[in-house]
Amino acid sequence: MAKVILDAGHGGPEPGAVYEGRNEKDDTLRLALAVGEILERNGVDVAFTRTEDVYDTPFEKAQIANREGGDFLISIHRNSSPEANQYSGVETLVYDKSGKKVELAENINEALSQVGFRNLGVKERPGLVVLRRSQMPAVLVEAGFLNTDADNELFDEQFDAVARAIADGVLKTLGAGSIGAQERYYRVQTGAFRRREYAEDLLYQLLGQNFPAYILYEDNFYKVQVGAFRQLDNAVRMEEALRRKGYSTFLTT
Repeated sequence: MAKVILDAGHGGPEPGAVYEGRNEKDDTLRLALAVGEILERNGVDVAFTRTEDVYDTPFEKAQIANREGGDFLISIHRNSSPEANQYSGVETLVYDKSGKKVELAENINEALSQVGFRNLGVKERPGLVVLRRSQMPAVLVEAGFLNTDADNELFDEQFDAVARAIADGVLKTLGAGSIGAQERYYRVQTGAFRRREYAEDLLYQLLGQNFPAYILYEDNFYKVQVGAFRQLDNAVRMEEALRRKGYSTFLTT
């Protein structure tokens, strides 16, 4: 089973960016927990560097991830600029532009852009300790600017979609290529649409019936899929449950 380490940036006495009473540490923890829940529902083993309002240094967070032995480390942050409402968008930081981490960063950015954020790209930050000291592919996601009202509005009003987008980026990376021993993941697809709003209509319907659904943007289509299973039998059982509810499905990997 693939394993992902989620790091909620800052914490405890270190609030991170602050804007009109809003603390980065609170947004990052809430988002990390939401992303972790989605990944776990989709068959991914998840560990957290923190699940409450405590502080560890970036070096200690990298050490936690290294002890857990994850396939990916994803550190979640909110950006900030010298002046309020100066910049807007999401970007993902990597130690360097090589290996699987770049694919993960690009997939996360693309998924977040579909929620409505401007995609500011993938950038190298070799000086960041949490990226430099981790022994696995690591990315640091800047989920919008904390001191930009439009980004905060999108973060709050589309919070579930933001969490799903980050999870989508992870699941797409897990399903698109090899990690470790080149595991194959089986997924059940229930629809593919040119327009995202149609995919979201189906997504919300599935989530309302407690199916672990998500959207992947792939090959110019918004694909609504359910689950990411290592065992084919589990995927088949999920497909049967969906068909009993009247959904048209097929298995994909």
